[in-house]
Amino acid sequence: MRHIQVTIPIGKRKALLALLDDEGIDYVVTDETSSREYDAVVSFPVPTNAVEPILDSLQDAGIDDDAHTVVLDAETVVSRQFDQLQEEYATETVEEEQISRQELLTRADELTPTFSVFLAMTVISAIVATVGLMLDSPAVVVGSMVIAPLIGPALSASIGTVVNDREVFMDGMRYQFTGVFGGIIAAAVVAWIFQSLFLVPPGAEITEIDEIAERIAPELLLLPVALGAGAAGILSLATGFSIAIVGVMIAAALVPPMAAAGIALAYGLPVAALGSTVLVLVNLLGVNLSGLLTLRYMGYRPNSWFEISTAHTKFVKQVAVFVAVITILSLFLAGTTFASYQVSEFEGTAAGEAESVLESEDALSLLEVEVEVHGGGFPLDRSLDATQQIDVVIIEVGGPPGAYDEGVVTTLEERINAHTSGETEVQVRFITTGGAELDQPTETDDDIPAT
Repeated sequence: MRHIQVTIPIGKRKALLALLDDEGIDYVVTDETSSREYDAVVSFPVPTNAVEPILDSLQDAGIDDDAHTVVLDAETVVSRQFDQLQEEYATETVEEEQISRQELLTRADELTPTFSVFLAMTVISAIVATVGLMLDSPAVVVGSMVIAPLIGPALSASIGTVVNDREVFMDGMRYQFTGVFGGIIAAAVVAWIFQSLFLVPPGAEITEIDEIAERIAPELLLLPVALGAGAAGILSLATGFSIAIVGVMIAAALVPPMAAAGIALAYGLPVAALGSTVLVLVNLLGVNLSGLLTLRYMGYRPNSWFEISTAHTKFVKQVAVFVAVITILSLFLAGTTFASYQVSEFEGTAAGEAESVLESEDALSLLEVEVEVHGGGFPLDRSLDATQQIDVVIIEVGGPPGAYDEGVVTTLEERINAHTSGETEVQVRFITTGGAELDQPTETDDDIPAT
């Protein structure tokens, strides 16, 4: 429920009150005694979803931006006439709870800080995320999402398009792209400082950290996260649901990949940095696209007929641009997804071959099979044959002391290379298991690579 207060310009009192009477709205009029050009102040309660049509009708009656119109939250309204009005506007859809176009713009503006504050908070968020990724700490990464002020600009751009407010749209897009690339630069600088000060051990494989590895080899399945975040953000903003929770979801789609891209740049991994950057851009555009479509579905439009036609044209163009760019960038993610699928499939094949070879060896058993790809797990080449990108296959075999068998090593190497396009390095590691004095598997000197 909302409580609206409107200052009535001189000469508009009769028309405005007649409009409220026609709508069945219970109101109170207070005479204006100041020296300004107003006749009175009228106050009246309305259902939440009635605010927009009532304000549009007031504008048609001559109550323009020169008058003061204030919309307030109303906790409780006790009035028989208001109950009848509420029943009139009651629906079985989300429209019953959605706020007016005017309130939507105000809320989006409130969620968007000044540019300097936004940039500072985004950079801080990226720095915290960088630390969390390098520490392999999910808790720190989640903390970085909480402080990221990305939801306001992300939703403002969609709102600006739907209501035909170009300034709101441009500000939203400027905030987003500046924040993203500013965050990537900040993450790269911080990662470089950590590396220079030896806070990270020299020679450490940064791509072997789980929190980083999953973001420098992004897959297409991450796109629905951004689409869901954008739609949920608009629904939350328009219906009064907890916007803070959805803000974390939007940040989850953008902040960690930003930090991963910066880390990859600092460690001289341009292809990995490109992968993370593509993921950020796809997610950013996905948030905007789903927010735009959700606003359209909820029925938000400009007020005048001329603006509706213009806004519709801009909406179609904007959706087409977003879909086209997302599709192009998604080809990159699709290539990564397919390469990852091929590598996983090859790993399963290698494990099957290893089990088949070891079946005839009573004393030996397969412990683990690991496949490493060029670039620390990031597919460099989007060719259809991902086995050409495999760097090494590591097979751990368990057995009693002295179980090393060169014949087994040779057989494993031959069987696995039969499934690759070229010669692939196969390392067979024999791990001592069992024995009266051994409770846990321990590695012996029989860890011998076969090449």
